[in-house]
Amino acid sequence: MSEKVKPKDVLIETASRLFRVRGYCGVGLNDIIEESGVPKGSLYYYFPKGKEQLATAAINNTKRLVMEDIQKNFAGVSNPIDAFQAYVYELSRVFGQGGTPLGSPIGTIAGEKHSTSEPIRLACEATFKSWQSIYTEKFLEAGYTEQQSTSLATVFHALTEGGILLSLTMKTGKPLETIAEQIPSLLIKK
Repeated sequence: MSEKVKPKDVLIETASRLFRVRGYCGVGLNDIIEESGVPKGSLYYYFPKGKEQLATAAINNTKRLVMEDIQKNFAGVSNPIDAFQAYVYELSRVFGQGGTPLGSPIGTIAGEKHSTSEPIRLACEATFKSWQSIYTEKFLEAGYTEQQSTSLATVFHALTEGGILLSLTMKTGKPLETIAEQIPSLLIKK
């Protein structure tokens, strides 16, 4: 017997998906209600502060999913160059098939709301820091210093976020594929 999906989870999943496709400003609460099939009263029961509160929950959900994806891709790959390169190639394949990676709504939402919503900005910042902590740990495991690991994690994250935006705009995974190809020359340990 399967466990019934809770309305709150349906709302979060629906909002995450719609934000990924349309961005924060392109999605209204009525869109989320209609798409989810959850009654309007339930939305306000679970998210009494409305769209901003739901968006924060969607960001946190996406953060968790992407962290799981990164960790899955990094598992068993000790060399950071191989791990990072394989992860970015995987992102490029998703785009090459017309898909969108789980994390793309975070960059979009951060760009849209960083100056107008402190709760959303903080949720995006926490998400980015969480992802970077995984990257930092991978560099530390490979013998990079704390400072190098932290710096390289920021660089890698900026590369992937930029590659995601370029890929969204160009409707191809080629920008991410190009980044993956360049990782060995960018991550040479000195």
